Amino acid sequence: MTFNSLTFLIFIAIFSALYPLTHGRSRLWLILVSSCIFYGWWDWRFLLLIGFSTTLDYWLGWYLGETDDPRRRRWLLSASLVANLGVLAFFKYFGFFVNSFVAVADSFGWHVSPPLLNIILPVGISFYTFQSMSYTIDVYQRIMPHERSFVRYACFVTFFPQLVAGPIVRADYLLPQLHRDHPLRWEAFLSGVQLILWGYVLKSVVADSLAPVVDNHFAAPELSTSLGMLIAVIFYAFQIYGDFAGYSLIAIGIAEIFGYDLGRNFDRPYFAQSFSEFWQRWHISLSTWLRDYLYIPLGGNRGGTWRTYRNLMITMLLGGLWHGANWTFVIWGALHGLYLVMQRLSGVVFPRLTAFFSRDEWPFQVLRVACVFSLTCFAWVFFRAQSFSDALMVLQRIFMFDGLGFSAVPFKFEVVKGIALVSTLVACEALSFRFQARPFFARHPRLMGFVNACALWLIALFGTFTGNSFIYFQF
Repeated sequence: MTFNSLTFLIFIAIFSALYPLTHGRSRLWLILVSSCIFYGWWDWRFLLLIGFSTTLDYWLGWYLGETDDPRRRRWLLSASLVANLGVLAFFKYFGFFVNSFVAVADSFGWHVSPPLLNIILPVGISFYTFQSMSYTIDVYQRIMPHERSFVRYACFVTFFPQLVAGPIVRADYLLPQLHRDHPLRWEAFLSGVQLILWGYVLKSVVADSLAPVVDNHFAAPELSTSLGMLIAVIFYAFQIYGDFAGYSLIAIGIAEIFGYDLGRNFDRPYFAQSFSEFWQRWHISLSTWLRDYLYIPLGGNRGGTWRTYRNLMITMLLGGLWHGANWTFVIWGALHGLYLVMQRLSGVVFPRLTAFFSRDEWPFQVLRVACVFSLTCFAWVFFRAQSFSDALMVLQRIFMFDGLGFSAVPFKFEVVKGIALVSTLVACEALSFRFQARPFFARHPRLMGFVNACALWLIALFGTFTGNSFIYFQF
């Protein structure tokens, strides 16, 4: 079930009624059973797979915590990594690897008949696989002790607010919270409701209002004008942000109401003035996971400049492939890897020019934000396009510079509405740099009530509750 469906509203109402009646182990069982219902609502067979991963990593983590034999511990960690990555590769990348092999074989004149398997991609498999892997890696590295309670560990893996689209919460952060009961607090309830309302605004109002324009232009880029295609690309940047950041806020808000802290997953990423800053603001839980479990083990920035560049490229390439079984995601990751490398190179090759554009005056800050946002949108073209040829067509239409008049842009009402929503979003986030929302609203409770009422009106007037899936469900 999705957060923007009637089914979920009924589900969360029942869970909220039962939650205060439980304590200790019974509360853990309530969370586990509810999470299984939430996840199994798509397809009950998905429960078999997440059950396998959960049981396997629980016992491997147990044995990792109980033994001091270095060789045995390495074998146990390897078993966890091979099993988790193997399951992920089969369900998510089997068709991709087979089709790529067939394409290479055809280029050499070999005709291969690949096996035909109808593999269903389980919802959120990449998220809970990474979350489960972080546990065994942390136990292996002695960052945390192994969890003795299977029910508690299963709650950590399957916790329904963040199960299917993150945030990817680390075991040493969430598991300790599951070791104690959290009383319901009025302040936490108000704070959580605020996050949920803003999340629904981002998803149901902003993202879903931009989606029709984006979908129509990307479905037939050859029919679009340059201005129409450019608007669609910019809209997609805010659609995916509203969609994913909205889901994260709803998940974080729901967890906060019941006393759990999932951290922060987005922090106004389109105001980043460099690509390293962008990845400190975009999908924070994934970027820190890739940094701690991939980039640093590869060597990080140790071992010289060129090894650092290599590690950055490998991390971003695999980060791109994590998003989906398509070469367009690999190109998207490669572009962001290249951006990070060029950012570091610019200070070495053009030190004076880099120092000049790094000045603190506001025109230079705006220029840096515009540059990062433009190149990010360029990479989003490959992320959104169904194929490399489609992405090239989108870019070709933009850079043909024909049909630059607004009169030639289709879906004018939807475009004007989208521009108004995006402008409002950007203005609100710009103001948040000057006024920290929580302390500010704590001092002005009436203003907080007014903002919440406006959010409700926006959701009622422009929101869509047809059960549209979140973009990141496919990852």
